Amino acid sequence: MVSLPELSMTLGPSLVPVGLRRLPSRQLTGVHVSELEDPTPYLEGGELLLTTGMPLGGSPLAAAGYVARLRAKGIHALGIGLGPWLEQVPAQLVQACDEAGIHLLTVPDGVPFQQVSRAFWTLSARSGQADLLGSLGTQTALAQATMRPDGTSAVVRGLAQALGGWAAFLPADQGPARYWPESTGALLPLLRTETIRLNRAGTHSAATFEIHGQAVVEYAIPHSGRNGRNERIHGFLAVGPGRKLTAADRQVITTVCTLLALKARQREAASGTTSALASAVAKLLLHGHTEAARILAEDVGLPELPRRVRVLALRADGADATDLLPGASALVPEPGVPPLPRDLAACSLRHEREGVLYVLLPQDASPAETGAGEEAVTLPAEAVPGLAGAVSEPVSLGEVPGLVPGLSRTLGQAAPGSLAGTGNPHHAAAQAWVQQLAGYPRADLVGTVTEYLRHRGHWENTSRALGVHRNSLRHRISLAVSLLGVDLDDPDVSAPLWLELRQYGR
Repeated sequence: MVSLPELSMTLGPSLVPVGLRRLPSRQLTGVHVSELEDPTPYLEGGELLLTTGMPLGGSPLAAAGYVARLRAKGIHALGIGLGPWLEQVPAQLVQACDEAGIHLLTVPDGVPFQQVSRAFWTLSARSGQADLLGSLGTQTALAQATMRPDGTSAVVRGLAQALGGWAAFLPADQGPARYWPESTGALLPLLRTETIRLNRAGTHSAATFEIHGQAVVEYAIPHSGRNGRNERIHGFLAVGPGRKLTAADRQVITTVCTLLALKARQREAASGTTSALASAVAKLLLHGHTEAARILAEDVGLPELPRRVRVLALRADGADATDLLPGASALVPEPGVPPLPRDLAACSLRHEREGVLYVLLPQDASPAETGAGEEAVTLPAEAVPGLAGAVSEPVSLGEVPGLVPGLSRTLGQAAPGSLAGTGNPHHAAAQAWVQQLAGYPRADLVGTVTEYLRHRGHWENTSRALGVHRNSLRHRISLAVSLLGVDLDDPDVSAPLWLELRQYGR
């Protein structure tokens, strides 16, 4: 845009402030010429209005009314063309303009108003070209920032700096937000509330609302499906520019929205590739090709394979295998069967075969560890009609193929909504007992019970091995018995529990 001082400086003696007063840096929306007593119906506000003085009526009252109408419309400046009607600017007009906050200038006799208009539009064209070049430079820098490892954060920071305000990207899945500057973090709860409302309302275009009296513009970042339609929203970009957005600003914001959508697509493509490779590793393990699976996992950069796993089998008639995992965590374990990890999505070694989804769970994946600190995506088991599961005891990777027939039989007999076990029920119960002992926070019950069983219930030898008083030992054993609800001196309890404790300690 063109400022009033810039236009006056360009025209020099052809547009002079009255009294040679200093002009403020006010942006003009245009230059308009009118000799009407009330030209405001043809004005938008922010213009420099040029007149020969005919509408002033030759009286202080008429001049005051004329200026009052211009003030109400938001006119920035008034230019008086000296010549046939006025040889000098009337004092009452100067006073009225000062009171109204309208800047008064003169166009000397013989200078056509067209010269002022032509100068304004010439400067406006230059300004637009400069804005365009600046916008292109900003967009290029943002595109380059997208290629960085922290591309999303870099783009958001670059946008905020370009606008001179703040910006924030909020994923639709409630993942961690990216924002700049740091103080924007205080606005996140309000932004998330508004984002959830817009997402539920299906407002997937730009929306404007206020936070603490400041205008905020939010843009949906769509995820385009394979058919080219916007199937869902990846996230929302919120900006608080603190000023009116220009056309160049909006172009930069549109570019950022496109870059964020591309970044999301890249991540999903990479995630899909990783999932396919992990499925190939799981397939090799299910067929007994353990060494080949290890080599493939290492070559493609997958995490190191666990030494021991539990194999989970899931099935639901008529359901796609990819739909089974979110509801599996809600399956009800049968007696003696330990619960599944809280966030099964973190278990990437899975493969579908003959309508059954097989998932290899690391032995140490427990409800308290897997997905800790995250909001796991979990559906009620009834959300997938007929969903049932079967899970094995921990085995080495080489033993996985031998489990598949037994898992298949157990899965066929499992009731919908339940999780069945395939191993010895005593062993399954012992696994659950060890997890209960390990989860007790106030004392080392695992070590206490291990030494107690090692010394076959002999109090003196156990207390000596642990370095604690016999009364302390008796108290701990009492806690363990109460916690587990079993008799540790019962061979049917002590034998599988001892074997499981030895395995746990490795």
